[in-house]
Amino acid sequence: QVQLVESGGGLVQAGGSLRLSCTASGRTFRSSTVGWFRQPSGKEREFVAAIRWIGGVTNYADSVKGRFTISRDNAKNTADLQMNSLKPEDTAVYYCAAAVLRFSINPTDFGSWGQGTQVTVSS
Repeated sequence: QVQLVESGGGLVQAGGSLRLSCTASGRTFRSSTVGWFRQPSGKEREFVAAIRWIGGVTNYADSVKGRFTISRDNAKNTADLQMNSLKPEDTAVYYCAAAVLRFSINPTDFGSWGQGTQVTVSS
């Protein structure tokens, strides 16, 4: 099992940038896909981005392609989400999650979750 802690959320104006970080503890992080998901208030949780445990393979939701970049540093047990050109519709609680030895965008495949960090984009 992997323990995950997100940081870096906050309030930003539309067009601005934020960088979210996910810090992991546990031996399986380096063999896990890391995913970022978000849940706007009153809506269901949705996929944002994922990065495979090796090889740098990534996947993005269409709504964030070209604006968000996911990366990871297995030596430091961290994964980041760089968010540029933020829009009010990006406002949500953002969650980091891990799926051991599985490259997926389905939240049910992710067995470990952080507590979430709030991102608010003002217009």
